[in-house]
Amino acid sequence: MKTFALIGAAGYIAPRHMGAIADTGNILVAALDKSDSVGVMDSFFPEADFFTEFERFDRHVDLRRRQGETIDYVSICSPNYLHDAHVRYALRAGADAICEKPLVLNPWNLDGLSEMEKATGKRVYSILQLRLHPSIIALRKRVKEASPDTKFDVDLTYITSRGRWYGVSWKGDVNQSGGIATNIGVHFFDMLNFVFGAIEEYRLHISSGQIASGYLELKRARVRWLLSIDSNHLPESVKAQAANRTYRSITVNGDEIEFSGGFTDLHTQSYEQILAGQGFGIDENRAAVTAVSELRSMSPVGMQGEFHPLLRTLDLGRM
Repeated sequence: MKTFALIGAAGYIAPRHMGAIADTGNILVAALDKSDSVGVMDSFFPEADFFTEFERFDRHVDLRRRQGETIDYVSICSPNYLHDAHVRYALRAGADAICEKPLVLNPWNLDGLSEMEKATGKRVYSILQLRLHPSIIALRKRVKEASPDTKFDVDLTYITSRGRWYGVSWKGDVNQSGGIATNIGVHFFDMLNFVFGAIEEYRLHISSGQIASGYLELKRARVRWLLSIDSNHLPESVKAQAANRTYRSITVNGDEIEFSGGFTDLHTQSYEQILAGQGFGIDENRAAVTAVSELRSMSPVGMQGEFHPLLRTLDLGRM
């Protein structure tokens, strides 16, 4: 049985990590969050120690270490801009790190983490769950089996509705979240790289606090992508479903790739691979982190060239 600590216990994604720790037969012994709205811990690890102050959490971890009760892994679910610092803390504390996406906001931070790995002998793992999705694995196989000179035409659409709170929270601050393309899109860019190869060209058509859209040229694909948190951008068929406020779509050469389901246990599968020493590390993150960093520095050019078809239907004056 492995022991875990968790940083960011009150966040949206933290319960998936708690569930993965439990599902793999391990134990959470300590958790940290400045918010104390962590009643969800009772469903998984009610006996875990909990701290709202980093200093007390750090002292607790250090005391455990001096008593020979080391922590094997630190799971990191904190705001994006803190990931780099919290991964470094985990390594210095003698634990391997398991970090939510994005691993870091900028590619040069990855080099620093690589140096920390070498210095501490510990590993950095990240959650790149789309690489484990059966539909994405099947698509990658299809691409590999196609003629090497085949280039696929892809439209990627991801609309996940968020309320007004989003812009007020750290997620709405580009310096803390990295913006829409980073916060909700980085794992899609990783998936595109995983399936279609190296990203060769970037274009940014639209970018605001609610939506980002652009074009990527990859080794094996031409991709028009759109990411949005505005419920007004949902297709009418989805709006009619009161309980459904998310729309995911990938079309490849006009064919829809179904991947709306199958997400429930991907964190557990990620943990199983990590515990087996086969998780995704720093190098696997480089392409997607570079992509979102590049896009963050670009000025949108508007609806020019190969832009996402949905842009024609949107009220761009609202953005």
